Amino acid sequence: MTALPGYSHLINIAMALALGLLVGLQRGWVLREQAAGSRFAGFRTFALMGLAGGIAGILFDEARGPATGLLVAVMLLVLLGYERTSRLSGRIDGTSGVVALLTLASGFLVGIGERLTGTTIVVVMVLILAMRAQLHRWVRHLSEKEMISIARFALIALVILPLLPDQPYGPYDAWNPRKLWMVVVLVSGFSFAGYFAARMLGPTRAVIATAAAGSMVSSTAVTASLATRMRDGTEGTPILATGISAASVVMYLRVAVLTAALAPFALLPLIRLILPGMLVSLVIAGWYLRKVPRGPSGTQEEEVPMRNPFDLAPAFLLTALVMALTVAARWVLQHFGDRELALVLAVSGTVDVDSTIITMGNLPTDTLPQTTAALVLAFSVTLNTLFKAFVSASVGGWTKGKHGALPLVASAMAVIAGALVVIF
Repeated sequence: MTALPGYSHLINIAMALALGLLVGLQRGWVLREQAAGSRFAGFRTFALMGLAGGIAGILFDEARGPATGLLVAVMLLVLLGYERTSRLSGRIDGTSGVVALLTLASGFLVGIGERLTGTTIVVVMVLILAMRAQLHRWVRHLSEKEMISIARFALIALVILPLLPDQPYGPYDAWNPRKLWMVVVLVSGFSFAGYFAARMLGPTRAVIATAAAGSMVSSTAVTASLATRMRDGTEGTPILATGISAASVVMYLRVAVLTAALAPFALLPLIRLILPGMLVSLVIAGWYLRKVPRGPSGTQEEEVPMRNPFDLAPAFLLTALVMALTVAARWVLQHFGDRELALVLAVSGTVDVDSTIITMGNLPTDTLPQTTAALVLAFSVTLNTLFKAFVSASVGGWTKGKHGALPLVASAMAVIAGALVVIF
């Protein structure tokens, strides 16, 4: 069916107007207490700015002069309105002016056919505007050390990473600078996410929150910490067992995310393999949670220790480990073949599954078949889970530590059962 002439233009104009209405709704709600005539712009004005941008975008190819004139005229009105509002109110607030210009630009993008780009800009902008109070609260509670660390992470992720060459170097062409630096970015990113998640949720309020946040960086460290508290009897065993199982669930999710980022060819079969283990951990976490006494259950003065989010040493150490494992894997591949390589990769993840995933991501694309790669990662996850069960039983003592160890063993057995189904 052939579209009617101008139908696409009408859709673009309607979308530009709708985006302007969305922005106007948010700004109108924020400025609703101000007296009429004292506001920079209201619901209708922002809607018309989006519409003007859409019209200018449609005219731009055929009538560039009038389109440019319309954009310039609206921008001048925005500047005049900002000057008048600032003079009358006696304070400088550029938010509404910038929002107006971005609304105009988004409408223009929609008008020239970039619908997704224009819509994304408006939606993100409205979300940021709606989070004003929350963002201000976060800023007030940021320390100087945290601000420096955010800037440091931005440097390594947004400046250094794009500048590094994306080609192999070193022995056996095993080292790709950009992929290796991605390890630093990922480890630091998980560390930041865990740190700020625990900070916002309150690490002393809930063992589950700190366990889940900490396992985004190291579920093994979380298991050891909670097992120690089981042994000392500082909290009830059910809530600590819940934390260990919750950390296991997050570990499975982290493995899936890392695989999607670094070894996507193995993602789908890996999900089928580890999903039973994750579900078992989730069910056991819920079962233990139901056994937690309601109401206050004692103080929780000790927090689950997480890697320092401001210290890049763990990221560099993991990168060095990955470099060594990658060279070893290439050497094994060249001298022995795929079977021995798979065994090396699987066993190397007993203490740190991330290193196995990252090493696999640095191998040539066709080194391992898709199913084999997924089985290697699943076996690595299983060994790591069993290692954590051993940590829980040995650190926490069998009487109490078994409540953390047995759920981990059950989770590992579920993964093994799924792997056996795939193999046979």
